[in-house]
Amino acid sequence: MTERTAPLRVVVADDQAIVRDGLVLLLNGLPDIEIVGAAADGEQALALVAEHRPDAILLDLHMPVLDGIATTRRLAAEHPAVAIVVLTTYVDDTSVRDALQAGARSYLTKDADRIDIARALHAAAGGLTVLDPQVHATLLAPAAGLRPAPAPEPGPDALTARELEILALIARGLTNQEIAAALYLSSHTVKTHVNRIFAKTGSRDRAAAIGYAHRRNIG
Repeated sequence: MTERTAPLRVVVADDQAIVRDGLVLLLNGLPDIEIVGAAADGEQALALVAEHRPDAILLDLHMPVLDGIATTRRLAAEHPAVAIVVLTTYVDDTSVRDALQAGARSYLTKDADRIDIARALHAAAGGLTVLDPQVHATLLAPAAGLRPAPAPEPGPDALTARELEILALIARGLTNQEIAAALYLSSHTVKTHVNRIFAKTGSRDRAAAIGYAHRRNIG
């Protein structure tokens, strides 16, 4: 992925004015983000995207006039170059799968801070996918109608959500560089997390950490 020289141009779509205005204020405060439009519903979002041709859109799922899933489908069909990042309170199986199948590239919850949101927007614009840890858990759960798998057993010193996410990727055989690309983190940040995972799990090396993960059904 080539390094950008201009700010990422973004449209924000959320029906709640206080949330929408807050996102615009927070993200416009970052030097590498430029908010070019803010929409209160799906139809407005489509019109703003057609007018401004942004790099990405930050989209809520539950909006009036045209909801987020329908908006995502139309965006993917009419503006395939625009990266779609969902930002919502909903992490149920149906919402997650419908959004991703409709064409969303990344899926975050509204617990995310502005740095996480900015990273997800840049990653999506660069062709990568970023999923909230809760969304990972939803996607890894059994098919709808069955009881979800139990949550992974935490480490002896309580691994954080990010550490569990990285440990799961280690267990799948990803390198630090691959994890950094998947989560849009720096290699240094991933290495720091990996070292903390080793310390918390009592693992001397990657193989021991993988064994720890498998024993606790992580990944």
